[in-house]
Amino acid sequence: MFDTIKNAWKIADLRKKILFTALILLIFRVGSAIPVPFLDASVMQTWMSNAGDGNLLGYIDVLTGGAFSNATVFAMSISPYITGSIVIQLLTVAIPALERMSKEGEDGRKRLNRITRYTGIGLGFVQALAYWFLLKNQGALVYTKGFAGFFSAAVIIMTFTAGSTLIVFLGDQIDAKGIGNGISMILFAGILSRGGSAALTMWQYFQMGAQSTKYYFYVPLILALFLAMIVFIVIMTSAERRIPVQYAKRVVGRKLYGGQSTFMPIKVNMSGVLPIIFASSILAIPGTIKAFVPLNTEGLLYKFLSVFNYNTGWYAMIYIVLIIMFNYFYVAIQYNPVEMANNLQKNNGAIPGIRPGRPTTEFITKVISKITLVGALFLGLIATLPILLTAITGMNISLGGTSILIVVGVALDTVRQLESEMMMRHYKGFLE
Repeated sequence: MFDTIKNAWKIADLRKKILFTALILLIFRVGSAIPVPFLDASVMQTWMSNAGDGNLLGYIDVLTGGAFSNATVFAMSISPYITGSIVIQLLTVAIPALERMSKEGEDGRKRLNRITRYTGIGLGFVQALAYWFLLKNQGALVYTKGFAGFFSAAVIIMTFTAGSTLIVFLGDQIDAKGIGNGISMILFAGILSRGGSAALTMWQYFQMGAQSTKYYFYVPLILALFLAMIVFIVIMTSAERRIPVQYAKRVVGRKLYGGQSTFMPIKVNMSGVLPIIFASSILAIPGTIKAFVPLNTEGLLYKFLSVFNYNTGWYAMIYIVLIIMFNYFYVAIQYNPVEMANNLQKNNGAIPGIRPGRPTTEFITKVISKITLVGALFLGLIATLPILLTAITGMNISLGGTSILIVVGVALDTVRQLESEMMMRHYKGFLE
């Protein structure tokens, strides 16, 4: 990976793209440090630290790189856009007009992306309004009454909404003039910004070894598992099941076409990190209710919500089940075995030993089902391993499995894009 970046830096065109991407990410980080006017961020920081792990706001704070708890301009980051894209993806399956639009080529995809952006802006406004109510309830507002209260509310809500919209615009600029997927790169930068605090936390635990020698063992163990997790993610992200396909020979005029053997690749991790995001969002709801609503600690509702505490075994088991369910759900939306079998048949292709038509559909369905289970178990292991380490060692693992999966996935995609760019510019050199 480092050799790829070094070789790309030697090419003037790619060097400009890398510098442009770095500039956009620098703007994002600067915006993440600019406070919103009429707010006392220290109140929000205190409340977030006392709310505990596992609530929805804590999850958003991880994705925003701490900008949410600091109540800065980019406090909502790209979370409204992610929610909007998920909503549009689900509606594409349910609404025929959107489904036709997604199949109309480049023009249809552009219109669908425009709808997604408008949806993200609308959701950003709703989320900013909810964030303002949260800040008001926590006493973080400087002005709450009269015209000053109304004016400050309008400024705060519009600033949060504009910040979320600006981040999507910055992501589009990376897509057009930089390297990598813009939205993913911004998410990558937000998560990676917490790496310094995670390293500082590990160092503090290691220093605690003077009082308890167990930390001298736990800290190196966690670091070793962290590196092993990265290697495992790289392997599983690139893993795929290749279904062999044979195309029949056909004569068109005086020329002979077809007859070659190829394969149909099916990735093990077909759904990426989305099942983990869905499962985390749902499981964060009980923790959010506990943080917002004052409950009797001896009451039945409080005990029920405590089952969903981040560091409990019940949480881990429910987490894995939800990840498996959402993984199957997402794959069922994205992949249609009937359409895949029909496309093979239309192009005179067939899977060796499997008859065309319904038998091919059943075979592809069976393969996808098995691969989906393997991918879901992989995601479940990555997501729950930090929870298990926290329960065993009693140490607060700052970076969760979701964050590591996103960071590694974005890094791999960016390196692949750099390799493709260099391949186009120096094709002869790669052959040699």
